[in-house]
This record gives sequence, C-alpha cells and structure tokens, in this order.
Amino acid sequence: MTRISTVIIGAGHCGLAMSRRLSQRNVDHVVLERGRVANSWRTERWDSLRLLTPNWQSTLPGDPYDGPAPDGFMTMPELIFRLERYAQRGGAPVQTQTEVLAVHAEASGYRVETTRGVFHCANVVLASGACNIANAPAVAAEVPRSVQTFTPMSYKRPADLPNKGVLVVGASASGVQIAREVHASGRPVTLAVGEHVRVPRSYRGRDIQRWMQRLGLLDQRWDAVDDLNRVRRTPSLQLAGGGLWRTLDLNALTDDGVRIVGRLVGVRAGKAQFSGSLANMCAAADLKMNRLLDAIDAHVEETVLQHVVGPQRRLAPTRVPSDPLLELDFGGEAIGSVIWATGYRPDYSWLHLPVTDRKGRLRHDGGVLDAPGLYAMGLPFIRKRKSTLITGAGDDAAALAEHLVARSARRLAA
Repeated sequence: MTRISTVIIGAGHCGLAMSRRLSQRNVDHVVLERGRVANSWRTERWDSLRLLTPNWQSTLPGDPYDGPAPDGFMTMPELIFRLERYAQRGGAPVQTQTEVLAVHAEASGYRVETTRGVFHCANVVLASGACNIANAPAVAAEVPRSVQTFTPMSYKRPADLPNKGVLVVGASASGVQIAREVHASGRPVTLAVGEHVRVPRSYRGRDIQRWMQRLGLLDQRWDAVDDLNRVRRTPSLQLAGGGLWRTLDLNALTDDGVRIVGRLVGVRAGKAQFSGSLANMCAAADLKMNRLLDAIDAHVEETVLQHVVGPQRRLAPTRVPSDPLLELDFGGEAIGSVIWATGYRPDYSWLHLPVTDRKGRLRHDGGVLDAPGLYAMGLPFIRKRKSTLITGAGDDAAALAEHLVARSARRLAA
C-alpha cells in the first residue's frame, strides 16, 4: 500500500506532460503504465503510420523539437524514442507494467488498485487516452464469417490481409491512409465515406497546421464554443504525414483507383448497403474547407503576407460518381476483408465513480471532473482545439496542474 498525492494513469504524451508540470510544482506523484512508455503508440498503430502534425508542432513542456527536419513527420519508432527520452530526461516517476484494475472513492480521496499493489491518493489524472477501443458499428456483426475484419488498432500491414478486395469503412485520417496503402499493395479497395473534414496538406506554400496555428484556431478554448459536444465529435482531419506535402483526399484516392461509395448503412444477406448521400457529404466537406481557405486568404491580405507566401488557389471540388454504388456483394466482388476505420472510444471500465454519462463519456469542464481531485487529459477539445495534438498536452497539463495545486492548498488551509 502506497500513499501519494497524485496518481497519473497512462505514460503516453499526456501523462508525461502532466508529470512534468507536477514536478515543476513539486507535487509528489506516480505515473502508472500498463505496458511500457508510449504503450499505445508502440502496440496499437499500423507499421507505416506517421504523425499528422509536423515535427515543429510535436512539442512537450521543456522539450521543443531540435532535430534536422522541422517540417517532417515522425514515424512511430521516432516518436516512441522521443517519448522515452523525454521521460528519462525529466525523471518522470513512471511505474511500467502496472495495470490499473479499479479506482474507487474513499474518505481521503481515491483508492487505485493495480496489478502491483494499491495506491491511496488525493488526486487522480486520467491520461489513458481517447483511443482505447476501436469503434465498429452494430452492422459489423452481419458481415459474412468468410470475411476477415480489422480495425486501425489491429491492422498492421497489407500483407496481413487476404489477397482479395478490401472494404474500408470511414474516410477520416485513418481510413484514407489505410485505403491508399492497401490499394498500393495491389488489392482492390472500396472506401465507404461518411462525414469527413477535407483540408489540403499545404496551402500557399505552408502546412495547413501552420495556418491553423497562425489564425488562432488551435488555441480556441472549450468555453468559447457554441456547441461543444458537436465540436468534440468532429472527425479527424483528412490528412497524412510524410511525402512532399501531398494532399490525401477523395480525389487523390480516386486518381489512384480506389472506388468511393457512400456511408455504410447496413449489411444484409451477404451484401453491404450504402447511403445515397455521398454527393451531399462531399459538398459539405468542400464548403467547410473553402471557408477555412477564405479565412487564410483574408489573413494574408490583412497582414500583408502576399509577397512571402504562394498564390491563392482552390482545390477542385470532390469528384463523385454520377451513379454511385449502393450495394456491394461480398462474395460476388471477392471481398476478403473489412477494415473498420470508424473511430475510437476510451475505456473506463475500471473507473468505479459516477462521472460518466449514459454513453460512457466523462462529464467534465475543461478536464475537471465532477469528483473532487479527478482530472482528465487526452480527450478531444479538453481545454483547447489542439488538445488532441501532442503540442496541446502541455497547455492542458499546465492549466490542470494549477487547478490541482490550488485545490490542494485550499484543503490544507481548511
């Protein structure tokens, strides 16, 4: 049994950022990790994945990027090495191979039960991430048993798939990247497209993330948004890291030979059924993208940047088949696998506290939960739009560490 001020659950970038902020404030704490540092990045990603954010943007508290390729994109081994180095250099008190089994409230705070003992603490920081479980829709159960199914957490490389056609469901960042890679392996790919966010990888000679930062979009606060729940459910940007700033959108995939269809709405009698709303989905994504580009152009004019950036331009509208496919026969089309790129959800099955809603989502206000001394990091738009980015973890951790310290001071003064 161990008594300590604060327990951080998870030694990914969020948990390590919080550890650094607490160390700066002399708060005694421990970081519990079920596997090794950066465990999710290490074990739950496909081989070719790179970060979607440029290296200059992938910073943590006290650790700016100082490598030779600020505009490059880290591979998973590079990111894992950097997080391990960050933990070591900062002296983070990480206890690896320690799985949290349960968290209960008690008179003095919380009881954290693990595979390596029990911790009693006043504060708990949930930094286990938002991507613990891959979401697959209910219709997944209707896919013929002869068809193998994967998620972005179980898919590793094209060679692991049957040498047949592939249906990728979901056209956000994971879906478009996997669709491109699998098609390049020689397997015919059909991509089912629902709501998505289309953006160019670069615009007017600068990475789109550079523009979003310059416009202040990434620093938009959670308490300044009209419909926060809707914003938190927004799909990830249709981006890929690596290459020469290549835009990866539906037009690029169509050019490569990927077949684009509408949102998957059902599976019946061995056939997948798709919505007829593909054109509307794509038109909405194009409209939102052009609004962002309009804002960038206006900023260029206001700040007299015309002579230091590239010319104004627009991407061609998303091309949609005039008669899109509405049904796909798994057997007739020789589909051997389905990859469900339909999002993720966190896993709080071990959290025995009344702090989740009926869908299992944490109830919180900027990362401060309904239970005293309980905090969350790593979820969409915790405190700022950039909360899901590595660079956003530092700001969130600073604010939550300040709240934690102030609360502790009030408790001591009482």
